[in-house]
Amino acid sequence: MKPLPDLAAVVLWMAGALLSFSATAIAVRELAPALGLFDILAARAAAGVAIVGAVALLRRRPLAARRMRLHLARNLVHWGGNYAWSYGVTLLPLAVVFALEFTTPAWVTLLAVLILRERLTASRVAAVALGFLGVLVVLRPGLAALQPASLVVLAAAVMFALTAVATKALTRTESVLSILFWMNLIQLPLNLVAGRVFPALPVHAFEGHHAVALAVLCIAGLTSHWCLTSAYRRGDAILVMPLDFLRIPLIAVLGWRFYGEPLDPWLFVGAGLIVGGIVWNLAAEARRQAPAAQPERA
Repeated sequence: MKPLPDLAAVVLWMAGALLSFSATAIAVRELAPALGLFDILAARAAAGVAIVGAVALLRRRPLAARRMRLHLARNLVHWGGNYAWSYGVTLLPLAVVFALEFTTPAWVTLLAVLILRERLTASRVAAVALGFLGVLVVLRPGLAALQPASLVVLAAAVMFALTAVATKALTRTESVLSILFWMNLIQLPLNLVAGRVFPALPVHAFEGHHAVALAVLCIAGLTSHWCLTSAYRRGDAILVMPLDFLRIPLIAVLGWRFYGEPLDPWLFVGAGLIVGGIVWNLAAEARRQAPAAQPERA
């Protein structure tokens, strides 16, 4: 049984992941008129290789991969999911993209039980169920589900679920730095080659605000996975994933603020269901861990 401090660490790492993923989505949308998606993803991967490599060098941490086959499989799937998600961000309202993406926790829960043998508790099931119900309330089936871009984002959700399970498996033998380094190093040439095979014609010239967006992308693209992987090291995948549902209300507010996307009242109903499931699960996890955290009496 995990000690109580790990629960607080999971929440803090996931808060960093939520902010970073939201910043990444806005940066991709800002850059899309000036750069092709593969070029955007290549820049993100190149920055990741440079930053993680520098950190590892300064801290004298080895980056050797003990399970290269799993690294390769994880990153091929993640690369496809990244492209599909980025494509959806350029075409759909941000809240819709994130709502469609959040079928991922249901897949993660199923795969974590079947592959990782994680324990399925009532509160964990409830957190996923309420989160998924919240997504349906936000999206309201039929509103966007038949758009081709929406189907692409749904495919990305399945790929992200497979990536999440592979990431959790890798944390058992690999360091966070190693996982991030090989993620970016494997995906960098894939993006460079794809960008040359499928070149994109920019709609607008690269300007000053695009440089700012590119800097945000390179930083947030790395910190998002740093925070998410660190959360997986400290908690089960079934515990970590429901926290990610909070990205929906957060990105909806950002979409309203930066792009004038309407704030649907149903969004707040769905967000209430999402938050309710998360609070329930966290409270139940804390109760389960509390006896182990209390010192034994003489």
